[in-house]
Amino acid sequence: MEDRGTLDKVKGRIKEAAGDLVGDHKLEAEGNLDQAKGKAKETAANIKDAARDAADKARDVLDGDR
Repeated sequence: MEDRGTLDKVKGRIKEAAGDLVGDHKLEAEGNLDQAKGKAKETAANIKDAARDAADKARDVLDGDR
């Protein structure tokens, strides 16, 4: 499993740099897209973690375990 989109972000940076180096605008754009995908995965994972934490806290309050 990817670590919150890190692989996509790294792959994107490599593609972007390679595209810039050789003047391939399509490869550069693919790199930017991969980076955006990685950031989206990272954000989604952070939201999921925050929701899980909030649910755990709510459960603790309801159970009286403050």
